[in-house]
This record gives sequence, structure tokens and C-alpha cells, in this order.
Amino acid sequence: MTTTKTLYIDMDGVLVDLQSHLDAHGWRKDIFRNPPPMKNAIEAFTKLCESDKYDVYILSTAPWNIPNSWTQKRLWVSKYLGKNAYKRLILCNHKNLLRGDYLIDDRTKNGAGEFDGELIQFGTDKHLNWKTVIKYLLK
Repeated sequence: MTTTKTLYIDMDGVLVDLQSHLDAHGWRKDIFRNPPPMKNAIEAFTKLCESDKYDVYILSTAPWNIPNSWTQKRLWVSKYLGKNAYKRLILCNHKNLLRGDYLIDDRTKNGAGEFDGELIQFGTDKHLNWKTVIKYLLK
């Protein structure tokens, strides 16, 4: 009998290439509307969702002073992640309040560093990109 593990994946800097979008367009109130996905992020998300090992959720924070950023993130998830992400977006400014086995995040802010499960810090030497993260999680 296989037991699925709960896996949360951060958006900005993990699924979404927000930095390149900021570099090209600067900070605007619609900054979250249409940034590109990170390299291999969509394929990795699909693989994780289709595996029988994980119950996958998207976990992100959104600036409190830009209320439409919540809507922009929701629309990005629908556009790029489709049916696998249906009702799987959680917007929370305190990631440590959620229970789960894994959190993939590029930072330790907003409670990511205090998450009870394992923090897979994206972009570090150990988990440099989606290829290394997939290799680690689907071993």
C-alpha cells in the first residue's frame, strides 16, 4: 500500500520566473499577471502530480498591498498548470502554518524556514533546478 506525501510548491522563483519578468518590466501592480514559467517547471509539476507518491499543492504568498495579485496568481495557475492545479492553489503569508511532508521554496521567508516538513530550497547547490529536484523526489 502506497501512502502519498503532501508536497507544496512555491510559485515565485520556483514555478514562476518572476525575476526575469521584473528585469524586463519593472515592479508594477500587474507584475503577477503573465510572467513566464521557470525552465522545466511545467513538466516537473505535471510529473509530480501524475506520480502516485505526492498530493501536490501550489503554495504562495501575495502582497497584501496589491489585492489583485491574488487574482493574477490564480489566473497564472490556470493558464500554465491547467487541470492538475484545479483547486490546489493556497495563498498564505505564513507557510509554517500548513502541515505537509515537503515544501519546495526558493527562500526561507514567510514561514518557509519554519515549515515542519522538509524544506527543499530551490536554486541552492543541492537543489539547483527542476531536474535535480525531480531526481530527488522521484528516486
